[in-house]
Parts: sequence; C-alpha cells; structure tokens
Amino acid sequence: MEFLLTKIKENLNEQMLLLTISNPRKAEEVKKYNIRPILVKDKLVFQSAAYTKTQVFHKNLSKRELLEEVQKILPLYKQVQLQTSGAELTALINKKGKAAIKVKKQNNPVVAKLSSDKSHLLHNRTKKYILPEGVAVPFLKDLGVMTAEGKIVRTKYDKYRQINRFLEFIEDVLPNLPKDREITILDFGCGKSYLTFAMYYYLKELKGCDIRIIGLDLKKDVIKNCSRLAVKYGYDKPNFYEGSIEEFEGVTQVDMVVTLHACDTATDYALYKALRWGASVILSVPCCQHELNKQISVSELEPITDYGILKERFCALATDGIRAKILEEQGYDTQILEFIDMEHTPKNLLIRALHRKKPSAKKKEKASKEVNAFCEQFGFAPTLWKLLQEEGGVNNE
Repeated sequence: MEFLLTKIKENLNEQMLLLTISNPRKAEEVKKYNIRPILVKDKLVFQSAAYTKTQVFHKNLSKRELLEEVQKILPLYKQVQLQTSGAELTALINKKGKAAIKVKKQNNPVVAKLSSDKSHLLHNRTKKYILPEGVAVPFLKDLGVMTAEGKIVRTKYDKYRQINRFLEFIEDVLPNLPKDREITILDFGCGKSYLTFAMYYYLKELKGCDIRIIGLDLKKDVIKNCSRLAVKYGYDKPNFYEGSIEEFEGVTQVDMVVTLHACDTATDYALYKALRWGASVILSVPCCQHELNKQISVSELEPITDYGILKERFCALATDGIRAKILEEQGYDTQILEFIDMEHTPKNLLIRALHRKKPSAKKKEKASKEVNAFCEQFGFAPTLWKLLQEEGGVNNE
C-alpha cells in the first residue's frame, strides 16, 4: 500500500490525466472516485468526483488535502487506476492491504494530444469522449461517422455520442471481466457494427485486452461488409456471422453479451442465451417492446390502456422492469440506466447486469415472487420468463 501511495504522490502533477478509485469492499456510500487535475486561477488543484448510487459530489483539493483523502479512503476499495501522459497504472488491493500493481507504457495518440495541449486541465472543458473528435479512427471514417481528418460528420453526431456513451459503460464493467485469459464478447443484432468495432478498438487497441468479439445479424450483406472491414483494419478477432439470436450455438462460453436495439422478444432470447452461458456482464438496450402490449388485461388500468400511446409506454416500462427483475432472480446485480439523452433517441434505457460473485438465495426467492405476482396481476407471460420456466430454471410459486 505504501508503494502505491508513493506512486500516486509522484504523479499528482499536470501530466496526470485521471485517478480512479473504485470497487468498494463493503456497501460504502461512495461507489467510485474520479480525480483529475485542473487549473483554477492558474493554480493547480485536484477535482474529486465522488459517485454515490444516485448522485455525484464534486470538490477541489490541494495536493496535500488530496493525499490525506486518498490515504484515508484507499483501504476501503479494491481497485485503483492512474492514467498519466506516459503510463497507465492499475492496482488491485487485497484484504490485507497489499497492492498488486501493473504499469503499462502509454502509447496512445489520443492521450498524447490531451497532454500536449493541456486541455485536460481546463476547469470548464468540453465533454471528454473516449474517442475524441480530432483523432481519426479508421472504422469511424469507413462507417461515415468521421472524416479522414477526424472531424465528426454533422448528421452522425448522435451516433458518435452514442458510441462514446456505450464505451463509458464498457469502461465501468472492466473490473468484472477476466484479466488472465481471452475475453469473449457477443454482440447480438450487431447491424453495421458501430459498437462492435468501437468495443474492439477500445479494448484491444487502447486497453491492450486479449479479446474476441462475435457479431451476429440477420442481414447477409451487412455481415459481409463487416467481415470485409475487419480484414481491412487487420483485426483478426472480430468475427461476424449471419443468423438469428435464438438459434445461435457457435460458442460455449461468453463473458459479456451486448444487445443494442434488438427488436421486441429478440432481446429476451439474447438475455436467455447470456444466462445460459453465465455471462459475467450483460449490457442490453431494448427496443420495440410489443409483446406485453398484446397481453395486458386488467380493468383497473383502463385510464392507461384505453389510450394507445400510454398503453405502449406502460408496457415498454413493464417489459424492461420484468427483464431486470428476472436477471436479479438469476443471480445478477441489475440496474436500468439512461443510455443517451431522450432528445437523441427514445430508446434510451440500458439494462446493465453484473453476475453476483456470492449467490443469494434470499434475493433469488424475493425476485421470483415479485415477477410472478406482477405478471399474474396484469396478465403478462413474457418470453424470457417462459423460457426459464420451461427448463425449470425459476421458482413458479
């Protein structure tokens, strides 16, 4: 721990980009700290952002104040990541307070640009994207999002923000993915593979992970083009296949399952596959939740069900709420988060599920009862629940 504190102290300067302290040992109020250097009236201070479950609290600290704060909170957390212009340090801290530290030299044009122009020190800086504008990324150029100079195409700016937002979610779940072997990710309904290539570029090129990504889609021409682009970029481990989600049997183990706007029950089949593989991470942005809209039968809700748009929205929320609760029942810590601002897409909710390391029979039983009671009350028979019931994987009481 002392060595880790020394390394942090040595790098509290203008070359530091970000210090992240995360993964609390207990149910601490603060889930994560992000600390970055900023200039306030030409004086270097450090802005600490403390993330609770629902809020973010900011404060500016001097170097001495920050060191005192870090020394106090470090024993309460399991992971530290320190990014500077020249290196990236990752530390895993065990129960005895010993830190296993890895340092990787930073050779990233994005980071080099930030360091040279010192834009990362601006207090009111513009939004920092994982894939920033001005640094050309080949797949974004070929997919029509960027120009050859790295400028974002005006009509594709929403797509650009969507890609970066998704990579932020990927960044958050990295501690839940294996570090000692190849990571397998399955992207169901990959389409033109904006996200598939973005994940590969971020995890392989920027983070140095050993990774394999499988993209699956029903459209033959789309899969053919994605395969062509993968060869063009020299990417050997994004593999693309034509086929449906429910029929796919190409792998036996998957670490992360991703679905972006898989339509209606296609999301349920993707989640079912993820559960059968015991995926460590599930990231799903559902779309077109029509199934429950056809099933709902409860007279008390006629003030909603008599009006098409209200009925549609209620059933869409109910669909995703049930899905999240089923994932809880299957041993996952689950959240429903805003994927991107509503003004950019109405399909803006993301289901994030992280496999629980310590199974809880109490949580499983509670979630099962809640799903059964809710479905019975409204006359719902959702596909994911039926698939699990048919194989005897849930409690029907």
